[in-house]
Amino acid sequence: MASYNETVAEVVLENAPGNAKYTSPMIQNEILHIFSSKVQSEFREEIGDTKFCIIVDEAWDEYKREQMALVLRFVDKDGFLRERFFDIVHVSDTMALTLKKSICAVLSHHNLSIQNIRGQGYDRASNMRDEWNGLQTFFLKDCPFTYYIHCFAHRLQLTLVAASKEVKNVYHFFSKLTTIVTIVGTSCKRNDELQVVQAEKITHLLVIDELESGRGLNQIDTLQQPGDTRWGSHFNSVCSLIKMFDATCAVLQNIDSQLQELNRRFNEHTMELFVLSSALDPRDSYKSFKIEDICNLAGKFYPQDFTEQENIHLRYQLQHYERDVPQHPKLRNMLTISELCQGLVKKGKSAIYLPVDRLIRLELTLPVSTATTERAFSSMKIIKTRLATRWRMNILQILWL
Repeated sequence: MASYNETVAEVVLENAPGNAKYTSPMIQNEILHIFSSKVQSEFREEIGDTKFCIIVDEAWDEYKREQMALVLRFVDKDGFLRERFFDIVHVSDTMALTLKKSICAVLSHHNLSIQNIRGQGYDRASNMRDEWNGLQTFFLKDCPFTYYIHCFAHRLQLTLVAASKEVKNVYHFFSKLTTIVTIVGTSCKRNDELQVVQAEKITHLLVIDELESGRGLNQIDTLQQPGDTRWGSHFNSVCSLIKMFDATCAVLQNIDSQLQELNRRFNEHTMELFVLSSALDPRDSYKSFKIEDICNLAGKFYPQDFTEQENIHLRYQLQHYERDVPQHPKLRNMLTISELCQGLVKKGKSAIYLPVDRLIRLELTLPVSTATTERAFSSMKIIKTRLATRWRMNILQILWL
Protein backbone atom coordinates (compact mmCIF):
# COMPACT_ATOMS: atom_id res chain seq x y z
CA MET A 1 0.00 0.00 0.00
CA ALA A 2 2.93 2.35 0.74
CA SER A 3 4.17 1.93 -2.83
CA TYR A 4 0.85 3.24 -4.20
CA ASN A 5 -0.07 5.83 -1.57
CA GLU A 6 2.29 8.58 -0.40
CA THR A 7 0.18 9.31 2.68
CA VAL A 8 0.55 5.70 3.84
CA ALA A 9 4.26 5.63 2.93
CA GLU A 10 4.95 8.56 5.26
CA VAL A 11 3.87 6.65 8.37
CA VAL A 12 4.84 2.99 7.75
CA LEU A 13 7.98 0.86 7.42
CA GLU A 14 11.11 2.88 8.27
CA ASN A 15 8.99 6.04 8.72
CA ALA A 16 6.81 4.44 11.38
CA PRO A 17 7.06 5.80 14.94
CA GLY A 18 9.32 3.77 17.24
CA ASN A 19 6.44 2.94 19.60
CA ALA A 20 4.17 1.63 16.83
CA LYS A 21 2.82 -1.85 17.58
CA TYR A 22 1.17 -2.98 14.38
CA THR A 23 1.59 -6.63 15.40
CA SER A 24 -0.50 -6.13 18.54
CA PRO A 25 -3.82 -8.04 18.31
CA MET A 26 -5.69 -5.00 19.59
CA ILE A 27 -4.12 -2.71 16.95
CA GLN A 28 -4.73 -5.27 14.21
CA ASN A 29 -8.40 -5.51 15.21
CA GLU A 30 -8.66 -1.73 15.12
CA ILE A 31 -7.14 -1.66 11.63
CA LEU A 32 -9.54 -4.35 10.43
CA HIS A 33 -12.45 -2.43 11.95
CA ILE A 34 -11.35 0.71 10.09
CA PHE A 35 -11.14 -1.24 6.81
CA SER A 36 -14.58 -2.71 7.45
CA SER A 37 -16.10 0.71 8.19
CA LYS A 38 -14.55 2.20 5.05
CA VAL A 39 -15.87 -0.62 2.85
CA GLN A 40 -19.35 -0.39 4.39
CA SER A 41 -19.38 3.36 3.81
CA GLU A 42 -18.53 2.81 0.15
CA PHE A 43 -21.33 0.28 -0.20
CA ARG A 44 -23.73 2.64 1.57
CA GLU A 45 -22.94 5.37 -0.97
CA GLU A 46 -23.50 2.89 -3.80
CA ILE A 47 -26.98 2.06 -2.49
CA GLY A 48 -28.02 5.67 -1.95
CA ASP A 49 -31.80 5.90 -1.77
CA THR A 50 -32.48 2.99 -4.11
CA LYS A 51 -34.51 -0.05 -3.11
CA PHE A 52 -32.62 -3.15 -2.03
CA CYS A 53 -33.02 -6.79 -1.00
CA ILE A 54 -31.56 -8.54 2.04
CA ILE A 55 -30.02 -12.01 1.76
CA VAL A 56 -29.31 -13.70 5.08
CA ASP A 57 -27.66 -16.93 6.17
CA GLU A 58 -26.35 -18.28 9.46
CA ALA A 59 -23.58 -20.63 10.51
CA TRP A 60 -21.32 -21.52 13.45
CA ASP A 61 -17.80 -20.19 13.58
CA GLU A 62 -14.84 -22.23 14.85
CA TYR A 63 -15.67 -21.17 18.41
CA LYS A 64 -19.20 -22.63 18.05
CA ARG A 65 -20.78 -19.18 18.13
CA GLU A 66 -23.78 -18.40 15.93
CA GLN A 67 -22.94 -15.92 13.18
CA MET A 68 -25.35 -14.23 10.75
CA ALA A 69 -24.12 -13.01 7.36
CA LEU A 70 -25.96 -10.12 5.71
CA VAL A 71 -25.74 -9.41 1.95
CA LEU A 72 -27.47 -6.48 0.24
CA ARG A 73 -28.64 -6.81 -3.38
CA PHE A 74 -29.44 -3.68 -5.37
CA VAL A 75 -29.05 -1.92 -8.72
CA ASP A 76 -26.59 0.99 -8.59
CA LYS A 77 -27.02 4.39 -10.25
CA ASP A 78 -25.27 3.15 -13.40
CA GLY A 79 -27.71 0.25 -13.82
CA PHE A 80 -25.35 -2.49 -12.64
CA LEU A 81 -26.72 -5.24 -10.41
CA ARG A 82 -24.69 -5.49 -7.21
CA GLU A 83 -24.59 -8.00 -4.36
CA ARG A 84 -22.46 -6.68 -1.52
CA PHE A 85 -21.40 -8.65 1.51
CA PHE A 86 -22.33 -6.00 4.05
CA ASP A 87 -21.78 -7.42 7.53
CA ILE A 88 -21.45 -10.51 9.69
CA VAL A 89 -23.03 -10.35 13.13
CA HIS A 90 -22.79 -12.59 16.18
CA VAL A 91 -26.28 -13.49 17.43
CA SER A 92 -27.07 -14.96 20.84
CA ASP A 93 -29.63 -17.33 19.31
CA THR A 94 -31.41 -17.96 16.00
CA MET A 95 -34.92 -17.04 17.07
CA ALA A 96 -36.73 -15.04 14.40
CA LEU A 97 -37.11 -11.97 16.61
CA THR A 98 -33.41 -12.00 17.52
CA LEU A 99 -32.42 -12.21 13.85
CA LYS A 100 -34.77 -9.35 12.94
CA LYS A 101 -33.41 -7.10 15.70
CA SER A 102 -29.83 -7.78 14.59
CA ILE A 103 -30.61 -7.05 10.93
CA CYS A 104 -32.50 -3.87 11.81
CA ALA A 105 -29.63 -2.74 14.04
CA VAL A 106 -27.14 -3.05 11.16
CA LEU A 107 -29.43 -1.26 8.70
CA SER A 108 -30.24 1.49 11.18
CA HIS A 109 -26.55 2.03 11.97
CA HIS A 110 -25.95 2.79 8.28
CA ASN A 111 -29.14 4.82 7.90
CA LEU A 112 -30.84 2.27 5.65
CA SER A 113 -34.62 2.28 5.93
CA ILE A 114 -36.60 -0.95 6.30
CA GLN A 115 -39.23 0.66 4.07
CA ASN A 116 -36.76 0.46 1.17
CA ILE A 117 -36.47 -3.33 1.41
CA ARG A 118 -38.13 -4.99 -1.57
CA GLY A 119 -37.08 -8.60 -1.09
CA GLN A 120 -35.71 -11.08 1.40
CA GLY A 121 -33.96 -14.37 0.71
CA TYR A 122 -32.94 -17.24 2.97
CA ASP A 123 -31.86 -20.79 2.24
CA ARG A 124 -34.67 -22.43 4.27
CA ALA A 125 -32.32 -25.07 5.70
CA SER A 126 -34.21 -27.63 7.77
CA ASN A 127 -32.70 -26.54 11.09
CA MET A 128 -33.74 -22.92 10.47
CA ARG A 129 -36.96 -23.35 8.50
CA ASP A 130 -39.33 -22.17 11.22
CA GLU A 131 -37.05 -19.27 12.17
CA TRP A 132 -36.83 -18.06 8.56
CA ASN A 133 -40.61 -18.32 8.24
CA GLY A 134 -40.99 -16.20 11.34
CA LEU A 135 -38.37 -13.70 10.16
CA GLN A 136 -40.02 -13.10 6.78
CA THR A 137 -43.35 -12.60 8.53
CA PHE A 138 -41.88 -9.93 10.83
CA PHE A 139 -40.50 -7.97 7.87
CA LEU A 140 -43.73 -8.34 5.91
CA LYS A 141 -45.63 -6.78 8.82
CA ASP A 142 -43.32 -3.75 8.77
CA CYS A 143 -43.26 -3.49 4.98
CA PRO A 144 -45.70 -5.52 2.86
CA PHE A 145 -43.44 -5.27 -0.21
CA THR A 146 -40.50 -7.26 1.23
CA TYR A 147 -41.30 -10.26 -0.93
CA TYR A 148 -39.75 -13.50 0.26
CA ILE A 149 -38.07 -15.79 -2.29
CA HIS A 150 -36.67 -19.17 -1.32
CA CYS A 151 -33.23 -19.68 -2.90
CA PHE A 152 -33.85 -21.27 -6.32
CA ALA A 153 -30.51 -23.10 -6.24
CA HIS A 154 -31.49 -24.73 -2.96
CA ARG A 155 -34.93 -25.53 -4.33
CA LEU A 156 -33.34 -27.35 -7.26
CA GLN A 157 -30.88 -29.19 -5.02
CA LEU A 158 -33.61 -30.24 -2.60
CA THR A 159 -35.65 -31.44 -5.57
CA LEU A 160 -32.72 -33.57 -6.77
CA VAL A 161 -32.25 -35.04 -3.29
CA ALA A 162 -35.98 -35.82 -2.95
CA ALA A 163 -36.12 -37.35 -6.43
CA SER A 164 -33.02 -39.47 -5.82
CA LYS A 165 -34.61 -40.94 -2.71
CA GLU A 166 -37.33 -42.43 -4.92
CA VAL A 167 -34.66 -44.62 -6.55
CA LYS A 168 -34.17 -47.42 -4.06
CA ASN A 169 -30.52 -48.18 -4.83
CA VAL A 170 -29.52 -44.52 -4.80
CA TYR A 171 -31.38 -43.94 -1.54
CA HIS A 172 -29.70 -46.88 0.18
CA PHE A 173 -26.29 -45.86 -1.16
CA PHE A 174 -26.44 -42.30 0.20
CA SER A 175 -28.05 -43.47 3.44
CA LYS A 176 -25.12 -45.80 4.06
CA LEU A 177 -22.69 -43.07 2.98
CA THR A 178 -24.15 -40.63 5.49
CA THR A 179 -24.10 -43.26 8.24
CA ILE A 180 -20.44 -44.12 7.60
CA VAL A 181 -19.34 -40.49 7.51
CA THR A 182 -21.31 -39.73 10.69
CA ILE A 183 -19.95 -42.72 12.61
CA VAL A 184 -16.33 -42.10 11.63
CA GLY A 185 -16.21 -38.34 11.29
CA THR A 186 -18.19 -37.02 14.26
CA SER A 187 -15.93 -38.63 16.86
CA CYS A 188 -12.62 -36.84 17.50
CA LYS A 189 -11.01 -40.11 18.57
CA ARG A 190 -12.18 -42.02 15.48
CA ASN A 191 -11.25 -39.11 13.21
CA ASP A 192 -7.72 -39.13 14.66
CA GLU A 193 -7.57 -42.89 14.15
CA LEU A 194 -8.70 -42.42 10.53
CA GLN A 195 -5.92 -39.91 9.86
CA VAL A 196 -3.29 -42.13 11.50
CA VAL A 197 -4.27 -45.10 9.32
CA GLN A 198 -4.34 -42.87 6.24
CA ALA A 199 -0.88 -41.48 7.04
CA GLU A 200 0.51 -45.01 7.44
CA LYS A 201 -0.99 -46.02 4.08
CA ILE A 202 0.48 -42.97 2.31
CA THR A 203 3.90 -43.64 3.85
CA HIS A 204 3.78 -47.27 2.69
CA LEU A 205 2.78 -46.31 -0.86
CA LEU A 206 5.55 -43.73 -1.03
CA VAL A 207 8.11 -46.32 0.10
CA ILE A 208 7.10 -48.74 -2.64
CA ASP A 209 6.92 -45.93 -5.25
CA GLU A 210 3.18 -46.27 -5.78
CA LEU A 211 2.66 -42.54 -5.12
CA GLU A 212 4.41 -39.46 -6.39
CA SER A 213 5.92 -37.18 -3.76
CA GLY A 214 5.93 -33.42 -4.02
CA ARG A 215 4.73 -30.22 -2.45
CA GLY A 216 0.99 -30.22 -1.89
CA LEU A 217 0.57 -33.87 -2.80
CA ASN A 218 -0.74 -36.69 -0.58
CA GLN A 219 -2.55 -34.46 1.89
CA ILE A 220 -4.34 -36.20 4.78
CA ASP A 221 -8.02 -35.24 4.60
CA THR A 222 -11.20 -36.09 6.46
CA LEU A 223 -14.50 -37.57 5.33
CA GLN A 224 -16.95 -34.95 4.08
CA GLN A 225 -20.59 -34.91 5.10
CA PRO A 226 -23.14 -34.62 2.25
CA GLY A 227 -25.68 -31.82 2.59
CA ASP A 228 -29.17 -31.72 1.08
CA THR A 229 -28.89 -28.06 0.06
CA ARG A 230 -25.62 -28.60 -1.82
CA TRP A 231 -25.85 -31.42 -4.32
CA GLY A 232 -22.15 -31.09 -5.13
CA SER A 233 -21.36 -32.04 -1.53
CA HIS A 234 -22.64 -35.55 -2.27
CA PHE A 235 -20.00 -35.90 -4.99
CA ASN A 236 -17.29 -34.54 -2.67
CA SER A 237 -18.40 -36.93 0.06
CA VAL A 238 -18.20 -39.93 -2.28
CA CYS A 239 -14.74 -38.83 -3.48
CA SER A 240 -13.46 -38.43 0.09
CA LEU A 241 -14.69 -41.92 0.99
CA ILE A 242 -13.07 -43.47 -2.10
CA LYS A 243 -9.82 -41.72 -1.30
CA MET A 244 -9.82 -42.97 2.30
CA PHE A 245 -11.69 -46.21 1.77
CA ASP A 246 -9.07 -48.54 3.29
CA ALA A 247 -8.53 -46.28 6.31
CA THR A 248 -12.30 -45.99 6.82
CA CYS A 249 -12.69 -49.78 6.67
CA ALA A 250 -9.98 -50.15 9.30
CA VAL A 251 -11.76 -47.73 11.66
CA LEU A 252 -15.13 -49.40 11.07
CA GLN A 253 -13.61 -52.83 11.63
CA ASN A 254 -12.37 -51.65 15.00
CA ILE A 255 -15.90 -50.34 15.84
CA ASP A 256 -17.50 -53.70 14.86
CA SER A 257 -15.13 -55.57 17.10
CA GLN A 258 -16.12 -53.13 19.89
CA LEU A 259 -19.81 -53.78 19.27
CA GLN A 260 -19.26 -57.53 19.34
CA GLU A 261 -17.48 -57.23 22.65
CA LEU A 262 -20.28 -55.08 24.06
CA ASN A 263 -22.89 -57.57 22.87
CA ARG A 264 -20.94 -60.40 24.44
CA ARG A 265 -20.55 -58.60 27.76
CA PHE A 266 -24.08 -57.20 27.88
CA ASN A 267 -26.42 -59.95 26.75
CA GLU A 268 -29.82 -59.17 25.32
CA HIS A 269 -31.82 -60.67 28.19
CA THR A 270 -30.10 -58.60 30.87
CA MET A 271 -30.31 -55.40 28.85
CA GLU A 272 -34.03 -55.90 28.29
CA LEU A 273 -34.47 -56.25 32.04
CA PHE A 274 -32.77 -52.92 32.71
CA VAL A 275 -34.51 -51.14 29.82
CA LEU A 276 -37.92 -52.18 31.13
CA SER A 277 -36.87 -51.25 34.65
CA SER A 278 -36.09 -47.71 33.51
CA ALA A 279 -39.85 -47.17 33.07
CA LEU A 280 -40.04 -46.67 36.85
CA ASP A 281 -37.29 -44.02 36.85
CA PRO A 282 -38.70 -40.82 38.44
CA ARG A 283 -36.17 -38.41 36.86
CA ASP A 284 -37.33 -35.56 34.61
CA SER A 285 -40.85 -35.63 36.05
CA TYR A 286 -41.28 -39.38 35.39
CA LYS A 287 -40.54 -38.90 31.70
CA SER A 288 -39.65 -42.58 31.21
CA PHE A 289 -42.87 -43.88 32.80
CA LYS A 290 -44.54 -46.44 30.52
CA ILE A 291 -47.33 -48.66 31.74
CA GLU A 292 -46.77 -51.29 29.05
CA ASP A 293 -43.07 -51.65 29.90
CA ILE A 294 -43.80 -51.95 33.63
CA CYS A 295 -46.41 -54.66 33.01
CA ASN A 296 -43.97 -56.53 30.75
CA LEU A 297 -41.32 -56.25 33.46
CA ALA A 298 -43.58 -57.89 36.06
CA GLY A 299 -45.02 -60.55 33.75
CA LYS A 300 -41.81 -61.60 31.98
CA PHE A 301 -39.12 -61.27 34.64
CA TYR A 302 -40.99 -61.79 37.91
CA PRO A 303 -43.68 -64.44 37.25
CA GLN A 304 -43.15 -66.01 40.70
CA ASP A 305 -43.68 -62.71 42.51
CA PHE A 306 -46.94 -61.72 40.76
CA THR A 307 -49.98 -63.90 40.28
CA GLU A 308 -52.03 -63.67 37.09
CA GLN A 309 -54.69 -61.72 38.97
CA GLU A 310 -52.08 -59.30 40.35
CA ASN A 311 -50.71 -58.70 36.84
CA ILE A 312 -54.20 -57.73 35.68
CA HIS A 313 -54.68 -55.48 38.71
CA LEU A 314 -51.23 -53.91 38.19
CA ARG A 315 -52.20 -52.33 34.86
CA TYR A 316 -55.24 -50.59 36.36
CA GLN A 317 -53.29 -49.52 39.43
CA LEU A 318 -50.55 -47.98 37.26
CA GLN A 319 -53.15 -45.75 35.59
CA HIS A 320 -54.04 -44.27 39.00
CA TYR A 321 -50.35 -44.17 39.97
CA GLU A 322 -49.54 -42.14 36.84
CA ARG A 323 -52.12 -39.47 37.74
CA ASP A 324 -51.23 -39.42 41.43
CA VAL A 325 -47.53 -39.87 42.25
CA PRO A 326 -45.90 -37.62 39.59
CA GLN A 327 -48.20 -34.77 40.69
CA HIS A 328 -47.51 -35.16 44.42
CA PRO A 329 -45.51 -32.11 45.64
CA LYS A 330 -43.16 -34.30 47.70
CA LEU A 331 -42.68 -37.00 45.05
CA ARG A 332 -42.48 -35.07 41.78
CA ASN A 333 -38.78 -34.11 42.07
CA MET A 334 -37.30 -37.51 42.85
CA LEU A 335 -33.96 -38.30 41.18
CA THR A 336 -33.50 -42.02 41.79
CA ILE A 337 -35.65 -45.13 42.17
CA SER A 338 -34.20 -45.53 45.66
CA GLU A 339 -35.49 -42.06 46.62
CA LEU A 340 -38.85 -42.95 45.10
CA CYS A 341 -39.10 -46.11 47.18
CA GLN A 342 -38.37 -44.18 50.38
CA GLY A 343 -40.78 -41.41 49.38
CA LEU A 344 -43.63 -43.85 48.75
CA VAL A 345 -43.17 -45.30 52.22
CA LYS A 346 -42.90 -41.89 53.88
CA LYS A 347 -46.08 -40.58 52.23
CA GLY A 348 -48.06 -43.78 52.75
CA LYS A 349 -48.27 -44.52 49.02
CA SER A 350 -46.51 -47.88 49.28
CA ALA A 351 -49.53 -49.35 51.07
CA ILE A 352 -51.87 -47.96 48.39
CA TYR A 353 -49.82 -49.20 45.43
CA LEU A 354 -48.63 -52.53 46.81
CA PRO A 355 -47.81 -54.25 43.46
CA VAL A 356 -45.91 -51.17 42.24
CA ASP A 357 -44.01 -50.90 45.51
CA ARG A 358 -43.13 -54.61 45.31
CA LEU A 359 -41.85 -54.20 41.76
CA ILE A 360 -39.72 -51.18 42.75
CA ARG A 361 -38.20 -53.14 45.62
CA LEU A 362 -37.45 -56.08 43.31
CA GLU A 363 -35.76 -53.71 40.89
CA LEU A 364 -33.65 -52.12 43.62
CA THR A 365 -32.59 -55.60 44.72
CA LEU A 366 -30.85 -56.21 41.39
CA PRO A 367 -27.04 -56.14 41.73
CA VAL A 368 -25.36 -53.80 39.27
CA SER A 369 -21.85 -53.93 40.69
CA THR A 370 -19.63 -56.14 42.84
CA ALA A 371 -17.86 -53.13 44.36
CA THR A 372 -19.09 -54.00 47.88
CA THR A 373 -17.51 -57.46 47.85
CA GLU A 374 -14.34 -56.03 46.36
CA ARG A 375 -14.16 -53.52 49.19
CA ALA A 376 -14.59 -56.38 51.63
CA PHE A 377 -11.58 -58.19 50.16
CA SER A 378 -9.62 -54.94 50.19
CA SER A 379 -10.40 -54.50 53.87
CA MET A 380 -9.48 -58.12 54.57
CA LYS A 381 -6.16 -57.62 52.82
CA ILE A 382 -5.39 -54.60 55.01
CA ILE A 383 -6.28 -56.51 58.17
CA LYS A 384 -4.26 -59.58 57.20
CA THR A 385 -1.16 -57.68 56.15
CA ARG A 386 -0.53 -54.13 57.29
CA LEU A 387 -2.57 -54.16 60.54
CA ALA A 388 -1.57 -57.73 61.38
CA THR A 389 2.11 -56.88 61.02
CA ARG A 390 1.73 -53.81 63.18
CA TRP A 391 -0.13 -55.85 65.84
CA ARG A 392 2.66 -58.49 65.90
CA MET A 393 5.30 -55.77 66.23
CA ASN A 394 3.44 -54.30 69.20
CA ILE A 395 3.30 -57.74 70.91
CA LEU A 396 7.04 -58.22 70.38
CA GLN A 397 7.78 -54.80 71.85
CA ILE A 398 5.70 -55.63 74.94
CA LEU A 399 7.48 -58.96 75.40
CA TRP A 400 10.87 -57.33 74.94
CA LEU A 401 10.11 -54.82 77.64
